[in-house]
Amino acid sequence: MELSIIIVHYNTPELLRRCISTIVSSEPRCAYEIIVVDNGSKAEFRIKNKQVKIRLIQNKENAGFGKANNQGASIAQGKYLLFLNTDIEVIENAVSRLYEFINDRKDVSIAGAKLLNSDLSNQASCGMFYSLPVIFTMLFMQGDRLSITRYSPPVSRRVDWVSGACFIIRRADFHALKGFDEKMFMYMEEVELMLRARQKGMTVVYYPGARFIHLGAATTKQTGDISLSPVVNIFHGLLYVYQKHRPLREQNLLCAMLLTKARLSRIIAVLIGNRRMAEVYVHAEKAVLSGTSRTIF
Repeated sequence: MELSIIIVHYNTPELLRRCISTIVSSEPRCAYEIIVVDNGSKAEFRIKNKQVKIRLIQNKENAGFGKANNQGASIAQGKYLLFLNTDIEVIENAVSRLYEFINDRKDVSIAGAKLLNSDLSNQASCGMFYSLPVIFTMLFMQGDRLSITRYSPPVSRRVDWVSGACFIIRRADFHALKGFDEKMFMYMEEVELMLRARQKGMTVVYYPGARFIHLGAATTKQTGDISLSPVVNIFHGLLYVYQKHRPLREQNLLCAMLLTKARLSRIIAVLIGNRRMAEVYVHAEKAVLSGTSRTIF
């Protein structure tokens, strides 16, 4: 078996079926399997496909993105692991291209594809590690729009991290890294994984020759659960990464920036009458305050 495609699912059955359908339709040029890890979805769903065998792991509750992916990897038989979100759609022969790229590049441990929005416009697909200046730019200077914090280059290049929505890794390297950190529930877990990969001398490469459509934050949009909001979980993830990898002084500076961002955004949301936005930043502030036991806050 050359390739194991691992998909974590949570209450988005139509997206899951679409994702699997596009994988199969792309006719990958290698022996592959699909592993679906269901994170305690409330409704029953069927994922049968006549053209490929699909292995299913069903959790009784939402175990989180990282832990569920680790479960899928633990039974995977492929030489390579391709992690896909349910809101990914394969276009052209992207699976084959990504597999062939990493298979031909023995110096590459992890490769990420070029992500596109539903209108086929570019979507940020990779970025730099989140140093304090990078985080400041992201929070207060629209770093994404300036292509400072995340970007979508036109050519292949070595990067710090690639999007967890779609990336391929050698199975041996994934196990050498001991997989995703299961203390991270959702968002930022790929950045932390690739930070550890860098520490072990592994190479991460962005490869735009493989293109996938990524709808983005689909689980949050469909469930409406604020606790799954990207903002809330990115705040929590950043704090956890800093507590794990950075000194106390930097942790405190990060907390100050996150709290300032949350409070200012909540005030703006109230002033413009955006109740949903206000609730998100209330939860974001709580996420920071509840995770600062090792800081002076």
